[in-house]
Amino acid sequence: MKKLKEYIICFINGFCMSLADSVPGVSGGTVAFILGFYDKFISSLDDLFRGNLNKKKAALKYLFKLGIGWIVGMILAVFFLSSLFNNHIYEMSSLFLGFIIFAIPIVIKEEKENIKNKYYNIIFGLIGALLVILITYLNRVAGNNFNIDDFNLGTIIYTFLAAMLAISAMILPGVSGSTILLIFGLYIPIINKIKIFLQFDFSVLPILVVFGFGVIFGIVFFTKLLRKCLAKRRSATIYVILGMMIGSLYSIAMGPTTLEIPLNSLTFETFNILYFILGGFIIFSLEGLKNFLTKE
Repeated sequence: MKKLKEYIICFINGFCMSLADSVPGVSGGTVAFILGFYDKFISSLDDLFRGNLNKKKAALKYLFKLGIGWIVGMILAVFFLSSLFNNHIYEMSSLFLGFIIFAIPIVIKEEKENIKNKYYNIIFGLIGALLVILITYLNRVAGNNFNIDDFNLGTIIYTFLAAMLAISAMILPGVSGSTILLIFGLYIPIINKIKIFLQFDFSVLPILVVFGFGVIFGIVFFTKLLRKCLAKRRSATIYVILGMMIGSLYSIAMGPTTLEIPLNSLTFETFNILYFILGGFIIFSLEGLKNFLTKE
């Protein structure tokens, strides 16, 4: 029974994380942080590449269970969520605003020992918020699609670097990896290539392999740094994460401007209160589900 519960928890965690990873403005790392498995996730990624044999085995087992939920969520996102965003972007933006706003108090409650009486670290929160806002601004300036159909050395290097930075952002709460791909003009092209691959057309495999290697390199490089920050400078790191979550509110509001056919950013007129409340309901439901499943 305990093993079954563990599998269910990992599946739900991976599933929710992939849904967040698949859309601009929301980070899978934020979901991992809210659901309380962020430290284990980062440690497992680091152990997979740097740990001893026992740690590698434990990390692989955990990431495999998490990965099943992630893959299922990503497949659903590629086929359904992308069209939902194109057709109902203001509703989805309102939902994710609720998701983040209601999540922030949960993070503060979970990390109160690292926040309380350490308010001098607010400067790190400001840095985190400004970083996300700057990334979003750059996306608006440079968010044109890049042609990856011409498979040459320049395309390979460009795709590899974009993938490396995108996975680093996906791991970090508050920064959306999809937004990074939008800045590089690769979000729509990569989503389309994945769709083609899932329809068993393997002509797109070379560019997806390059993208995959960029992802792996980004994980190897970035997780060690993040793990050290959480272990040695946790308070400052938590403030950075909270700042990034606050900054992501701006990213979500700007989400409609990142569509293939750009729309106006979210305003009070286009804001949907029902979806906003639904976002909060989802957060509290996930929090309740986490508490129920982890209860001995």
